[in-house]
Amino acid sequence: MTIAVPKGRILKPLADLLEKVGVRRETLLADDRTLMREDREAGVSFLLLKPDDVPTYVEYGAADLGVVGRDVLLEREYDLYAPVDLGIGRCRMMVAGLPDRPPPPRTLRVATKFPNIAAAHYARRGIPVEIIFVQGSVELAPITGLADVIVDLVESGETLRQNGLVTFESICDVSSVVVANRAALKLKRDAIAPILAALEPARAQATDARTASPGARRASRSTG
Repeated sequence: MTIAVPKGRILKPLADLLEKVGVRRETLLADDRTLMREDREAGVSFLLLKPDDVPTYVEYGAADLGVVGRDVLLEREYDLYAPVDLGIGRCRMMVAGLPDRPPPPRTLRVATKFPNIAAAHYARRGIPVEIIFVQGSVELAPITGLADVIVDLVESGETLRQNGLVTFESICDVSSVVVANRAALKLKRDAIAPILAALEPARAQATDARTASPGARRASRSTG
C-alpha cells in the first residue's frame, strides 16, 4: 500500500489520525529529508509530496491513496474517488479586498492562484471578471492596484488583517480529503477498505476533541 501525503502543516494532524489505524507517527514525522518512507509493520509506504502533486501521483497509480486539500480537487479535474473527508486543515475559500472600495469603472479584476475556482464562482453569479493569476503574496494585489479583489484560502484571517484587507464572501469550505486510485480500489480492496473504514471514526474522534478544547473554540471563532 502506497499513500501520497502533502508536506507541510497538516502532516502532524495526519500522523495523529493514521496512528489510530496502526501507523507509527514517527514514520511521517521523522526529522530528515527522505521523501519515501515505509512502516513495514503496518505494510504502508508514504510519498511526501508538494500538495498540488498528490492527486497526480494517485491518478496515475504511483500511489494507491492520497491526502489532499479539497481546493486542489476543485481547481483541477482528476479521475479520482474521494471517499473520506478527514476534517483536518480546515479553512475557507474567500473573496477579499480593501474595505469601502468603490465599484471599478471596468471589468472586475480578480487576483488568485485558483483561477478555475474564481472563474466558476463569478460565472455562477453572472458577473464578468478578468482573472489575474498570481503564485503567492496575493494580498498585495488590491494594495498595489493590480486587482480589485482576491480569491484565496483563509484560515485565521490574520494575514488579511495585517495587510488591511477584509473578507467579502465565502466561496466554499475546504479541508483535507482522502483520494483513491480507482483501479487500486478494485485490485487492492482488501487492503484499502479497512484503512478507509478506520479513518472515519478516527476523523470523528479528532474533530470532537478539537471542538471540545477551549483553544479550538477560540480558533474557530477567529477564522475568517
